[in-house]
Amino acid sequence: MKQLHRSDLFSWSVFNEERNIDFNGTLWLRPSGNILIDPLPFTEHDINHLKSLGGAAHVIITNSDHVRDAAEIVLLTGAKCWGPVAEKHDFPITCDGWLSEEEQPIKGIEVFCLNGSKTPGELALLIDDKTLVTGDLIRAHEGGYLRMLPEEKLQNHALALESIKRMASIASIQAVIPGDGWPIFNNGHEALVTLSQKI
Repeated sequence: MKQLHRSDLFSWSVFNEERNIDFNGTLWLRPSGNILIDPLPFTEHDINHLKSLGGAAHVIITNSDHVRDAAEIVLLTGAKCWGPVAEKHDFPITCDGWLSEEEQPIKGIEVFCLNGSKTPGELALLIDDKTLVTGDLIRAHEGGYLRMLPEEKLQNHALALESIKRMASIASIQAVIPGDGWPIFNNGHEALVTLSQKI
């Protein structure tokens, strides 16, 4: 796994040839238990690295299209699994709990439910008010710039745009770590504002 812009954040990736971008998993190290977000399959090196960093207490899945290797990683680590409450009744794997804007049980993460994406109630996660981790709706196919999920995959363009504008209104965001594509480590708020104004 690669260290990101903070000493407590790591990422690992798998290149998707169809879209010509990386799919990313994120690890946040915390004294009260590490968190994996949208975890991809681990190599043996990644498993050993995770163990050396203290394993994982939680796995958060932002949407049903990002289940990826979560079930296997939950078995490997014994972590508690969390999914978006809007998909509770037909989620493809079993979760221990469901995240919403009303139910935010993990300290240090603010949960936002985004509307209009390809799945209902997709989660975006704000870590320590500064780092936004996104699922599908907000992505980055080009270094330094954010992009919205393609129009044909949206459930509702107006609601998707409203969700992006909501994220862009959070001035404290410094970094954006998308599930799909390039991370933005600086000026994340400005990148979100630019995205919200051009779509």
